[in-house]
Amino acid sequence: MTTFPVALPGAQAQTLMWADPAQVEHAALEQLRTISRLPWVQGVRVMPDVHLGKGATVGSVIAMRDAVSPAAVGVDIGCGMTGVRTNLTAEDLPTDLGPLRSAIEAVVPVGWNANDGTAPVLRRDAGLATRFDRLMGRFAELRAPKVADREGRALAQCGSLGGGNHFWELCEDDVGRIWLMLHSGSRNIGKELAERHIATARTLEHNLGLPDRDLAVFLSGTDEMTAYLHDLYWAQDYAALNREVLMATTREVVVRHFPHVVFDEPVRCHHNYVAEETYEGVEVVVTRKGAIRAGVGDLGLIPGSMGTGSYVVRGLGNETSYCSASHGAGRRMSRNAAKRQFTVEDLRAQTAGVECRKDAGVIDEIPSAYKDLESVIAAQASGPSPLVEVVARLRTLLCIKG
Repeated sequence: MTTFPVALPGAQAQTLMWADPAQVEHAALEQLRTISRLPWVQGVRVMPDVHLGKGATVGSVIAMRDAVSPAAVGVDIGCGMTGVRTNLTAEDLPTDLGPLRSAIEAVVPVGWNANDGTAPVLRRDAGLATRFDRLMGRFAELRAPKVADREGRALAQCGSLGGGNHFWELCEDDVGRIWLMLHSGSRNIGKELAERHIATARTLEHNLGLPDRDLAVFLSGTDEMTAYLHDLYWAQDYAALNREVLMATTREVVVRHFPHVVFDEPVRCHHNYVAEETYEGVEVVVTRKGAIRAGVGDLGLIPGSMGTGSYVVRGLGNETSYCSASHGAGRRMSRNAAKRQFTVEDLRAQTAGVECRKDAGVIDEIPSAYKDLESVIAAQASGPSPLVEVVARLRTLLCIKG
C-alpha cells in the first residue's frame, strides 16, 4: 500500500503527490513535470483527484515566487461549492422526489440558459441585492480587453448553474439529516476574463521560450499581473455570489415544499482560485486548480459524481500540502471517451435510486467516468500525512445537471 505523499520522479521543484504515480495518466505526470521546471515555481502539490488539464493539471496546487500563471487557476475562476444542512430528515421527504426536482429546475437556469435580466430572488432578498449591485457596480473597472459588452450576460448569468460537472443536489448524511448542495462558478464572464489574460501572458517576452505557452506567467510588480489579479479577485467574488443567489433561489422552493425547514450556516469553498500565502517563511502566490483550502478547521465539500454522493471534511492544516485537499473525485476518462463507452442503460443502472436526468445528454457525467470517491478520500484522510478529517458522508437523493 502506497504511503502518501510520494515525490514525483523527474520533477525539478519539489512535487509531492497524494496519489500513486502508477495510477495517474502519463500525460498528467508529464504536465506536472513541465510545471515543476518553471523557474518561478517553489513547489507543486498533487491531490488524489489529479488528471490532465489545459495548461495546468487539475488537482494541482502550485506555489510560485513573485509570479502567477492564469492557466494554473483555469478558466472557471472561483468555481466551488456551497452546502447547507437542514433540520429535515429522510422521513420528511416524499417517496417521489420528481415534483421537487421539477420545481427546482423551473427556477434554476442550467446549461447555456440564464435569467431574464437578473435572478428573480434579488427582488425579494435585499441583502443579496445590495451585494449584487456593489459587485456589478465594479464591472466597468475590469481591466481585461473587450469585456465591456459582456455586462448584460454577466448580470443574467448570476444565479445560473451551467453545465458539465456543475450540479445542484439534495443529499442525506449518515445520521439522516438532509443537505442542499451545489457546484458552480463564474460562468462565461470568468472564462472570458481568464482567456483574455492568458492571451496577454503568452505575448510577454519572458514567456516566449516556455515549453508550454499555456503556462505563461505574469511577474510581480508589473501592470499585467496587477490587472490580472484585479480581475481574478472580482471573478472569485462573482462566483461566490453566483452560488449564494443559486442557493437562495432553491431555498425558496424547499421552503414552499417543507414550511418547517430550518437551514444551518452554509459550508462554502472555492476550488479554482488564487491566494497569497506563506510557507516556511517564503511568501508565495498559491494557485489551486481543482483543490480546496484545508487549513486548520476549514470546512470543505468534496463531491463525487451524480449517484456516488459527497463528503463534508474539516482541514487539518497540513503545510506539507500547502494546506490543501482535493476538490472532488476527479475524472478518470474524458467526456468523449465516456460517451463512446457508456449507454443510457449504463447511466440508469449507475444512478439507480437517484432522482436525476438519465438521458444521453449527461452520459459524460456517468459515475464510472470518475475516480472512486472512497479511494480519493482515503488517500487524504488517513496515513502519516492526512489533509482532512471526515465530518459527514452524504448520499445523493436528487441531482440536477445542465
